[in-house]
Amino acid sequence: MTPVERNVEGTGRYKLAPGAQVREEEFGLLFYHRAGPRLYFLNCGPMLGEHFFAGEFTLEKWMNRNTAGVSITPSEILSLIKNLNKLKKKGVILEC
Repeated sequence: MTPVERNVEGTGRYKLAPGAQVREEEFGLLFYHRAGPRLYFLNCGPMLGEHFFAGEFTLEKWMNRNTAGVSITPSEILSLIKNLNKLKKKGVILEC
């Protein structure tokens, strides 16, 4: 198991909260939430796409399936997990 796989192992699946939308941008993802309205930026590059938030895959399975050939460091994974948790606390995404 690589260090990256160890960092994402056991992380959950996510979906958009009611009233939230996401779209892909050059830097990563842009979230819009009507409750604000507020914009949130997730600088994730090629690690995540908007379809990740359909709640079908865990972060680990998504990364294994969609990032083949992309060099991702353990610190980038930890930063991504931290930022997903921040979006969850703000009510933009839900863990399912």
